[in-house]
Parts: sequence; C-alpha cells; structure tokens
Amino acid sequence: MHDETKTEASTAILPLPEICITALRVRRKMQEAAKQAAGELWTASDFVFSTRYGTPIEPRNLNRSFADRSVRAGIRRIRPHDTRHTCTSLLAALDVHPRVAMQIFGHRKIAVPMEIHTHVPSEATRKALRRLGKHVGQQDRK
Repeated sequence: MHDETKTEASTAILPLPEICITALRVRRKMQEAAKQAAGELWTASDFVFSTRYGTPIEPRNLNRSFADRSVRAGIRRIRPHDTRHTCTSLLAALDVHPRVAMQIFGHRKIAVPMEIHTHVPSEATRKALRRLGKHVGQQDRK
C-alpha cells in the first residue's frame, strides 16, 4: 500500500543497520535482473519491493509470501505487522532505552512501544540474543 504517513514524525530518516543495507543492495540487484527480464513489460516506479514487472505487490500476495518464507525458515507464522512487536522486544532485550525505541517506531508516547509492542525477556533470553547477534555479525564478515 502506498499512502501518506500519519504524522511528520513517521517520515523521519533513521540510520539502518549494516545487515539492512546489505539486504537492500541485494534487493536492488534482484530488481535490476527482473527489470531486464521483463523488458518492455516493466513498469517504472520508486518501489523497493515490487512484482517481477515493477508494479506494487498486492497485500494478500505479500502476506502469502511472508508466510511461505516463515515456514521455510522454520519459524512460527506471524503477520508482517507482528515484526514490529518482535523488533521492539529485541531492542528491549538489548537494553535499548525505551525513548529510543519510541523514536524508531515513530510513536508519540513511550507507553505504546513499552506496553503494547514489547515483551521483556528473561536474562537467559538476553544472553541468547547477544550470542545470536555476535554469530550473525561473524556471518556478515565471511
């Protein structure tokens, strides 16, 4: 869906983690290949994620694709919107200050990310996430 943002804060520019930048570069290459394959059928747009013809992805197709990828990754199925809860919880597990999480998600009140989106993990979960982060970081350098 392409629409105006709800508030001016929603259009804020935020720095991206390196893993996101890498993923976007990979996506750009994939989209260039799709553009070449589509030839004259390609529809020019500014969308980062589009169909193989450059048109917007239908929301139902996005949901189906997200569900399929979740199954292939061996993780439980959630809706794409639920990834906001996951990210907020991960930030809390990494001891990111709630006000910073609030800014990242564009909320006006700190209670929204803290009471609605965040599930505070145990110390064991925090340790596991730190280990995972170190491991993913090592994989990026290979």
